[in-house]
Amino acid sequence: MADRLAREFQDGWIVNLGVGLPTLCSNTDIGDRDILYHAENGVIGYGPVLPPGEEDLHLVNAGGQNVSLRPGAAIVHHADSFGIIRSGRIDVTVMGAYEVSAGGDFANWRLAGAKGGGIGGAMDLAACARRVFLLLEHTTRKGEPRLVARCRLPVTARGVVTLVATNYGLFAPTGEGFAVHELAPGIDLATARAATGAPLLPA
Repeated sequence: MADRLAREFQDGWIVNLGVGLPTLCSNTDIGDRDILYHAENGVIGYGPVLPPGEEDLHLVNAGGQNVSLRPGAAIVHHADSFGIIRSGRIDVTVMGAYEVSAGGDFANWRLAGAKGGGIGGAMDLAACARRVFLLLEHTTRKGEPRLVARCRLPVTARGVVTLVATNYGLFAPTGEGFAVHELAPGIDLATARAATGAPLLPA
């Protein structure tokens, strides 16, 4: 899923990767495109997550994984990292989510009935990034759809999601449903429709 979504990144983009599955995007080989990966903690221009034994224990991405630095990378203050976000310089942010609606709303900070929770930097990124991509499993562990007509969980932001990658394929919210850009190998349209809580439409 991360590999497929990362292939949507365009040359010259500044890409913020959220915690969880999105962090895997920095390991994707996207050829000669120049992508600048941004982490909220101030690591700007990092590369792949490093395997055990090769890591610098002082160098982590937003998810706490040990990463490499690419030529020209910089370590900046946390406030400066958020200055990059809030000034609209992020071309795309990739985040995980519990739910995403046909209207482009998404929920990623609190599950139903759970105490606590915090939106963190997701609110800033959703409001200020030029595009919001989501990376998530298509259904919950109980088999319930995560792509829905309306979010049932507390919403992080409304009407901002551009593209959604799941283990079922690549989808875009349209307001009426989700446009099917691509189905994953082994997934047909009937299977995807049965696992989605909103209409699936031609792209």
